Amino acid sequence: MNKPPKLETEADLSETLAAERQAAQDRRPSRIEAEDAIRTLIRWTGDDPEREGLLGTPERVARAYEEYFAGYHDNPVEILQRTFEEVEGYDEMVLLRDIRFESHCEHHMAPILGRVHIAYLPDHRVVGISKLARLVEVYAKRLQIQEKMTAQIANTIQQVLQPLGVAVVIEASHQCMTTRGVHKPGAALATSRMLGAFRESASTRREFLSMIRGSGTLSD
Repeated sequence: MNKPPKLETEADLSETLAAERQAAQDRRPSRIEAEDAIRTLIRWTGDDPEREGLLGTPERVARAYEEYFAGYHDNPVEILQRTFEEVEGYDEMVLLRDIRFESHCEHHMAPILGRVHIAYLPDHRVVGISKLARLVEVYAKRLQIQEKMTAQIANTIQQVLQPLGVAVVIEASHQCMTTRGVHKPGAALATSRMLGAFRESASTRREFLSMIRGSGTLSD
């Protein structure tokens, strides 16, 4: 089995993310420019952005995009930094499964709808479970590919919590192939990232996979 790439330290990751956020902010167009771009797209489709039904569309779409891509404004490292050490020696697997998410494909900007399963083996400290769900939201609310998002979630948990191991599995439906292109509704993509004990121990990996096997389907 190939070794995973060396991860940045928590401080390095935080610095890298801060630089990326600042660069994104520096090149961000104004709200007026964004709405003008949406009007251009409406005209490109063949419709008239000045007709009554579309007059408010540029503003509404811009507001929606602020929600869809809010993850660019949050620091995932900061989300996980509040941890708890009073765990009475607990060192077994912590698993949060079926975390629903909505993201957008960076190739077609089409929705990605799915679930994330996260597990880690704590080494003296744990994090509140809502923080794991929040971490998923930060990375999901960006232009994404599923493989990258899987690695981002796992790597961030490993770098910040420094557990004995991390496992992340994502199962998702991509509308860039279900509603356009090859038109294959019902198809789902599964990706995984195993670090530490989950990568090195087949029994630990099997335990994790058996615990998520009974989770619901994407159509639930």
